[in-house]
Order: sequence, then structure tokens, then C-alpha cells
Amino acid sequence: EVQLVESGGGLVQPGGSLRLSCAASGFSFATSTMNWVRQAPGKGFEWVSTINSGGWRTTYGDSVKGRFAVSRDNAKNTLYLQLNSLKTEDTAMYYCTKDGTKGQGTQVTVSS
Repeated sequence: EVQLVESGGGLVQPGGSLRLSCAASGFSFATSTMNWVRQAPGKGFEWVSTINSGGWRTTYGDSVKGRFAVSRDNAKNTLYLQLNSLKTEDTAMYYCTKDGTKGQGTQVTVSS
């Protein structure tokens, strides 16, 4: 059974940084493409980033390009998302996903 557990969210001021983690189990993490998506209050899901199994190919949504960085540690079965230069519009629940399965999410709130 695919299990994804996100952590690392919190309250941060505009311009601040956070590092999200996603602990994966129940599948072959090292051979899986992984994604981050987010959902702002009252809005639909927005794709944030994708990383291939080896970690050498990454893509980002236009709204986060240049500010967020996805990475992974296949030895630890863990996916990361570094959030820099945060804006109020980055406030959302963040989820890691594999083939449409997602965890419970971690809340990121950007506010002064």
C-alpha cells in the first residue's frame, strides 16, 4: 500500500523559507517519479513540481519557478521541497503524490 507522509509546514513571514519532507513507503520509491501539488483555501489543486526517479530531471509550475526546489534521497525514501522567497499566495496545503495518491498534506501559511 502506497503511504506518503508530509511534514515541515508552518507559519512563515513573506520572504521566508521552509523545507517540506515526504516520507514514502509501500512501493519502490527509487524507481518512481514523484510530484508536489498544493491546494489553496477555496481553490482546486495546483501542480507545483515533478522530479524523476533519479532526481536529475525536475520541472516546476510557473508560479514557483526560481523560488522552489524539489529533491529526493532515494536511500531514505524521502522527497523534499525547499520553499524560498515565500509569498502570501503560496499559502496552501502541500501534498506529495505518486500516480494520484497523496498523503494527508502539510499546511504552509505565509503571513506577516
